[in-house]
Amino acid sequence: MSEDALHPQAEGPLADEPVDVEVTDTQRVFDGAVWDVVRETFIVPEADEPLTRDLVLHTGAVAIAAVDEADRILLIQQYRHPIRTRDWEVPAGLRDIADEQPWIAAARELGEETDLEARDWATLADLHPTPGGSSELIRIYLARGIRALPQERRTPREGEESGIVPRWVPLDEAVEAVLAGRIRNAAAALAILHADHARARGYTGLRPVDAPWPAPAATRRD
Repeated sequence: MSEDALHPQAEGPLADEPVDVEVTDTQRVFDGAVWDVVRETFIVPEADEPLTRDLVLHTGAVAIAAVDEADRILLIQQYRHPIRTRDWEVPAGLRDIADEQPWIAAARELGEETDLEARDWATLADLHPTPGGSSELIRIYLARGIRALPQERRTPREGEESGIVPRWVPLDEAVEAVLAGRIRNAAAALAILHADHARARGYTGLRPVDAPWPAPAATRRD
């Protein structure tokens, strides 16, 4: 079989291509509080026989590149146990409230993690952080017109979030930290680089805040 037959979009626009594959078996091997793990057997034309893979079903997430009038981006330092690191991130959180629009989730997470709100929102980037093992998609929003939430609308933080350390960082400094490998969080790195690019274009030409969410994987956890 020719490569063109296997990948008919290979010469088209440079874009990820959703594919409906034949799934012949699905077994749920772990039910988690936040995500589940399933074992699926499926058929793709490039393989000589059915393939079986374990994958994490993820509800999806949102992240926020909050940029102030001085072109500084808000980063937060938070402990992450799997990597035993207090890494630098952008505010982010799960899409774990039924029927909540993703940009509403982003505004909620910005308030919960930083006690801030934003006047202007736009869609900045989409990210599959681990496509080889998880259905997770993270949408990153640009938030501008930042202001503090009134005290009565602030949310007490618990667990790791109670140790969040916020820091406003000039975009040039944040970009350098990404390029030098000092910031390794994927959503933070992409948010910083996209925010820097948006700044270079005068924050114009961005996708609207309600841009359609990419078609979810058939195995997405809902």
